[in-house]
Amino acid sequence: MELGISQKDLAGMTDLTPGFLSQIERDLAEPSITSLRKIARALNVAVFYFLMGDDGNRMVVKRNERQKLVFHDTHMTYELLSPDLNRQMEMFMGELEPGAATCEEPLPHPGEEVTHVLRGQMWIRVGDMEYTLEEGDTIYYQGSLPHRIMNRGEDLLVFISTITPPLF
Repeated sequence: MELGISQKDLAGMTDLTPGFLSQIERDLAEPSITSLRKIARALNVAVFYFLMGDDGNRMVVKRNERQKLVFHDTHMTYELLSPDLNRQMEMFMGELEPGAATCEEPLPHPGEEVTHVLRGQMWIRVGDMEYTLEEGDTIYYQGSLPHRIMNRGEDLLVFISTITPPLF
């Protein structure tokens, strides 16, 4: 409403139905990460924007105070490690269960990203290149290149990503 965009307009911008958007608004449906990214992109906000409260200008994020996104249908969890999205970068921790992926198709975003594997084995496609990273490995890439992360291992994949500007 603040942007003057109707539900029908937003539906057209996201390829989602007005009915589905209405269900999300009323907490009757849980969007997939792909749908949430489409909505965030159409509204020109970061995905974590939907969870942000007005906490002022915090510098510290305690473990039990992290903003958390859980996608049960895709077996993914993201926790915001930076205090808010009003900075020049954002940092989050991702967890992917075996076989889970960050998105259906590789997706781009503005800016740059660096991802570090804390635990497990990561398969990542960046543009036309594919990489397998192990615990302790790091990859840096331009966000404008479509990318997708997948857990092809047998154990939980845990990684930290830093993105600038904060648009995840």
